Amino acid sequence: MRSEWRATPLIHDCCNSFLASFKIWNAASVGGNICMSLPAGPMISLTVALEAIYTLWPRAAAPREVKAVDFVTGNHANILQPGELLRSIHLPAAALSKRSAFRHASLTQLGRSAALVIGTQANGDLLLTITAATPRPIQLSFAHMPDATELRRAIDARIPADGYFNDVHGSADYKRHLTYYFSEQIRAELAQPGAGA
Repeated sequence: MRSEWRATPLIHDCCNSFLASFKIWNAASVGGNICMSLPAGPMISLTVALEAIYTLWPRAAAPREVKAVDFVTGNHANILQPGELLRSIHLPAAALSKRSAFRHASLTQLGRSAALVIGTQANGDLLLTITAATPRPIQLSFAHMPDATELRRAIDARIPADGYFNDVHGSADYKRHLTYYFSEQIRAELAQPGAGA
């Protein structure tokens, strides 16, 4: 199926960005990676970029659905209520069929990401997902492919100078620089006909 072919490289890149494939295959889970809600959680990056919908099961109420981009609220923080479970993750076929571009940086080869940025595109638009550099996922949606200046202004409008995550894996200034750099690379790549995964 075409949608599976489009998403395969992006899934591979996200899984390998933080040894997630080894952990998930041998000890952890996709749901656990999401519910841990670390800024650098690669399954968070993947599902947000692919416009996932999570189904949550409260302890004593009807299931509810939330957009992946709205689930993580900060470092180790999310919208789960006490006793609530992440039951399922739905990836829309339309998102799986989009072209994509992936950029990632870490201070060590398979260490925690300092910045992980994903762009997806269909019909000339651009959906940019910024993770790891910020405490929670940030997503920018453009109806058309922006130019470099428009993209940078949109990033600044959504992420203030003090909105970048500062930790041992990189300073806030470093992560802001990577966000600009990777976002522009992705914009330029997806602006080319036939480029991207």
